[in-house]
Amino acid sequence: MKVFLVDDEIVIREGIRESFPWEETSYTLVGEAPDGEMALPMIRDTNPDIVITDIKMPFMDGIELCRILRAQMPWIGIIILSGYDEFEYARQCIQLGVKEYLLKPIYSEELRGVLDKVSAQIKEERKAREHAESLRSRMNTDGRFLKEKLIGSLFSDDAMEEDSENALMQLRSMGSPVTAPCYAVADAAFSQVEQGQEAAASLAESSGGIVHTSGGRTGTRLLILGDTPADAEERAYAFVSSLVRELERTGCSQIRVGIGEIVEKPGDILRSFKTARHIRHLLVDRQDENPLILGVREMGESAGDPRNPSVINEAKVYMAQHFTDPNLMLQDVAKAVNMSNSRFSTVFSQQSGQTFTEYLIYLRISKAKELLRTTDLKSSKIAHDTGYNDAHYFSYIFKKNVGMTPSEYRSQNQNQPE
Repeated sequence: MKVFLVDDEIVIREGIRESFPWEETSYTLVGEAPDGEMALPMIRDTNPDIVITDIKMPFMDGIELCRILRAQMPWIGIIILSGYDEFEYARQCIQLGVKEYLLKPIYSEELRGVLDKVSAQIKEERKAREHAESLRSRMNTDGRFLKEKLIGSLFSDDAMEEDSENALMQLRSMGSPVTAPCYAVADAAFSQVEQGQEAAASLAESSGGIVHTSGGRTGTRLLILGDTPADAEERAYAFVSSLVRELERTGCSQIRVGIGEIVEKPGDILRSFKTARHIRHLLVDRQDENPLILGVREMGESAGDPRNPSVINEAKVYMAQHFTDPNLMLQDVAKAVNMSNSRFSTVFSQQSGQTFTEYLIYLRISKAKELLRTTDLKSSKIAHDTGYNDAHYFSYIFKKNVGMTPSEYRSQNQNQPE
């Protein structure tokens, strides 16, 4: 289980990071941030199973972070930390589907117990969804079968605009409303089609009505609902990224996903699907074994070549110029190359082979190694000069990536070439 930590108190983050026996457990700390605003794009980037977050934080507090995660990534388990033993906070957390609520100070044994409890809940929820989907798949007369048929009718080449309205009315009468201000369609193809369709349906079911699926001959089609065009795009890329990981977990390969244009009328859902299908067809014959995800804007920018590196090279140049800024965030780079956060995260990782966070760490650690080899600067100064305000966190990241502490690296490599 991957864990992400959000707390504005550096002492709390350091205590959890250093005192909890991560290496002795089945949990991996994949990142941390001092507030929700910084955390959100990093959470999209690292795709954790569990988020541990403080409530009282500047810029974006834990309650707002939970609301956004609930809306966009509801499959993430959330643990709330707080120094305030107030019922109102607990009540809001429960309404937002938070798994556990802990009061500071936090002790390792207590945190281990809560992580185990939340992990077990997540596994049980996954198992229950898989079981339910398995049962439904064997009952062609159940609601899911009819719902998928109705969703599928929105993608029919023969459908008229009134057909879309009728399908939406029937879905609403079944208790599955799929009306929204904006829509996006994704078309996914993969091997192990039956298992992959079950995985997609299960993940969509955990989205709280944001995503709906309809199986196809080579994979599955996804209808993503959004409140605004930007919201629909964010949700589409965030869900597709999670879907790819889930498909890989279930043994699927040759994963190809096209994301269609954002539309605002039910009658235009078919147009979004046709765009997604066309984009996905461009990817099918590629020999690359890695999953490929391409959206309509990437297709336009790359003239049909989804591996055109120009935008990502631009992003890497920007990061090389700004990585020493400790406040550099994914959204800063995404804005610099005119992409939404989720879209940039997806495109960057598939074209560079590293996530944004991994590449940022690579830049910082590479510079730190150079300074350790060629200067006598203190480790705390090198931490600051490579974008880390917290020298202890720098040491933790350095050892995790290099296999030795900064001082050990210096003693073995000082005055040595790269």
